[in-house]
Amino acid sequence: MLSYQHHFHAGNLADVHKHATLAWMLDYLTQKDKPLSYIETHAGRGLYDLDAEAAVKTGEAAAGIALAESWFPKSHPYRQRLEETRAAHGARAYPGSPLIAALGLRETDTIHLAELHPQEAAHLKAVAGEWGAHVYQRDGFELALALTPPTPRRGLMLIDPSYEVKADYEAIPRHMAAIHRKWNVGHLILWYPLLTGAAHRPMLNALVEAFPDALRHEVRFPPARDGHRMEGSGLFVVNPPYGMAEELAALTVRFARLSKPGAKP
Repeated sequence: MLSYQHHFHAGNLADVHKHATLAWMLDYLTQKDKPLSYIETHAGRGLYDLDAEAAVKTGEAAAGIALAESWFPKSHPYRQRLEETRAAHGARAYPGSPLIAALGLRETDTIHLAELHPQEAAHLKAVAGEWGAHVYQRDGFELALALTPPTPRRGLMLIDPSYEVKADYEAIPRHMAAIHRKWNVGHLILWYPLLTGAAHRPMLNALVEAFPDALRHEVRFPPARDGHRMEGSGLFVVNPPYGMAEELAALTVRFARLSKPGAKP
């Protein structure tokens, strides 16, 4: 049984990278008056308490969203999702990607969330009903293939595995190619960690070969604590929307300042 639970890492700098991008993409896509499908393959529990023992223990939120929130003006969709979550759930609540999606989408849009871990799936089911989301305790890649092409056909899929299963690195290019064959108009976002040892490189090489027109974006940041193996965060986006490269370029500048002694983030 998988042991990964994201509440130890909620609100870290990888979440900032991933969630700011997701919020921006959903905001862009919902500007057109056509319904969307949102599919997430590894959803987690959807809502986190940054005062919980797990979050405090790792210190990742303190080195993440607590530091980075000021990067985003109040008009930015990520900042708006943060404030909406706190207004509804308390000052130390943090939205996972399912809640960011639920808050950014409309009643005409459809949300499908997969989470295999029993405890995380139970937490997700307890809160996602009020979002109008469909929740499945099921392997996310199996669900993705079963649902695609979705109805509505226009939409976005977030692929965000824990990489606890090392075979994911080898399997992900195959999964994404199969999903794309069935849903070639879908916007596919893959998140991957940059770890010491660079386990992601063969996967990324295979993805670049399969999707030469995709957008790749990586940021690096100092470890949250001694011995922490995460050195940065990566996104690989198939069918990136217009303006996304410019949005990510602004994040590049912010993250780069984290590594400069004395620089303000």
